Amino acid sequence: MNPWNVVAELDWDTIARELDEFGVARTGPLLSEDECHALRRLYDNDGAFRSRIVMQRHGFGAGEYKYFANPLPEPVAGLRRRFYERLVPLANGWNARTGIDRVFPAAHDGFLAECHADGQTRPTPLLLKYGPGDYNCLHQDIYGKHFSRSNW
Repeated sequence: MNPWNVVAELDWDTIARELDEFGVARTGPLLSEDECHALRRLYDNDGAFRSRIVMQRHGFGAGEYKYFANPLPEPVAGLRRRFYERLVPLANGWNARTGIDRVFPAAHDGFLAECHADGQTRPTPLLLKYGPGDYNCLHQDIYGKHFSRSNW
């Protein structure tokens, strides 16, 4: 999977319109079946993750998730970079329209540099694990001062 091609080929006009109208947008599949299985197999490798969250303990639902550790696996790292580049103009536009005095850097590396300068060094991508009957309640995992308020 080439994350640049996958993300570039999405219908960004529709995505932007749906985000503005509904606050969410569907992209369709981003990973091949083999890539999904490879990421799924990582779940039992604790060395690939920095922490494990049991959702019931926090009232987030039923099931669990693990935050990836650095270095992030491909394709997670590639997708994160490519999506950032496409979403940052939308987030900056929302902030401008709602009077939020925050402009995100154009490149993902610039955003990470801001985060790291303020002590936010832990990666936030995660992998969810559900069993029969498990679910995820609407919640936000806020870590540090650098995040987008636009989706509240």
